[in-house]
Amino acid sequence: MVDIAQLVTNALVLSALYALVAIGFTMIFGIADILNMAHGAAIVTGGFAAFYMVDALGMSIWVGVLAALVVPAIFSILVYRVFVKPIEDDQIIVIITTILILLMTEHFFRQIEGTRSQVLPLLASGSTDLGVVTVQNNRILLFVFAWISIIAVFLFVNRTWIGRGIESLSMSPRGAALVGVDRNISTMTTFGVAGALAGMAGLFFGVSQGVSWDMGLDPLLIAFAIVILGGMGSIKGSVIGAHIVGSLETVTVTMIDSRLTGVVALGVMLLIIVARPHGLYGRPGETE
Repeated sequence: MVDIAQLVTNALVLSALYALVAIGFTMIFGIADILNMAHGAAIVTGGFAAFYMVDALGMSIWVGVLAALVVPAIFSILVYRVFVKPIEDDQIIVIITTILILLMTEHFFRQIEGTRSQVLPLLASGSTDLGVVTVQNNRILLFVFAWISIIAVFLFVNRTWIGRGIESLSMSPRGAALVGVDRNISTMTTFGVAGALAGMAGLFFGVSQGVSWDMGLDPLLIAFAIVILGGMGSIKGSVIGAHIVGSLETVTVTMIDSRLTGVVALGVMLLIIVARPHGLYGRPGETE
């Protein structure tokens, strides 16, 4: 018999992790109109940055958390400055280039670490009785940190000068330029924030499932489906879409077949493309 409380708990944690990946992905599309497939490379980079801090340097897992934020953020900014910015006017070439960056990053770590998964220590040991369900403290921390990050992004976008500039660029690049928003700085900031979110997701997936060279592709594809569902460029849509997809996937994997991971997300994306191409919170008629 399925434990409904445990099912809900698993869905909430998975949805929060998916939201971290999807928010960064949709922020980059919203401000730069770029499908950054190298976002998956930031997930891998975050996981391995934490692993090397703990395994090679003998640092605490909390130092690994910091590395999982900083290293992918720098990585993503460099991806934009070195590879994307010179070709950003050609979307097809950008997609091809960022896919190549993802593949090169994956195979770089495959050559170094092989195909085995590397283990990261838990953020917290033990478990907590929440009344109807007992939850590992590690999973509670993952959920809490994920939501702290999500709320921090909302506050950053809505309460800071740079964040408002990013939001105005996503709505109307021409209008943002007229009021003095620097597109270059805003885009680099967005890539950095998106990279940090992806790196944190990589750390969390690494803590719960292990760090591996191919850990970035599946979350990236699911994030793409979530962004389509929520609406390209909509942070709120990505959060809601992540919870829809995460809940459906948890139910499917638990009650039907564990091999169906990711299938639900792609099925939802297909239905949304047909029924509502701009997603739940997309802006179908925005102007430049």
